Amino acid sequence: MIDKKMEAAINEQMNWELYSSYLYFSMAAYFDSINLKGCSSWMRVQAMEEQAHTKKFYDFLTSRGGRVVLSDIKAPPSEWETPLAAFENVLEHEQVVTGKINALLDLALEIRDHATGSFLKWFVDEQVEEEESADEVIQSLKLNQDNPGGLFMIDKELAARTFVPPAGVTL
Repeated sequence: MIDKKMEAAINEQMNWELYSSYLYFSMAAYFDSINLKGCSSWMRVQAMEEQAHTKKFYDFLTSRGGRVVLSDIKAPPSEWETPLAAFENVLEHEQVVTGKINALLDLALEIRDHATGSFLKWFVDEQVEEEESADEVIQSLKLNQDNPGGLFMIDKELAARTFVPPAGVTL
């Protein structure tokens, strides 16, 4: 049986993961509106990853005898000044998520919930990848800031990203 404090924290994290998916779908719509289909595709993949993260938390919580309680998801922004600003927002957002995952792990250690601690280590590693991935796009966009042709090459490259669900997760 999972500790009630941990149950509440995981439910809060699931809400954050759903918000993240919502944010990335909003970014996809922004990129579609300015005809950057590759950037839109990258964001759609990101949104699907966040949904998979939600499902991992959901399945873990129910497997430990916890109850999933969903709450309101706030509306995300819908406009960004530039593609670079949107990807900078991605990195900032993922850094917040990293902090939240770290806080969950801290709680698991504090209450000596080793099963949850072990489960959360996958998310710790995932957040390193999430931040690195966003930063790579930011660096490419910065290098091509004054080169519109470069933006379209980056857009084409980003279109190649595909969604691969984490092991054990089916959407």
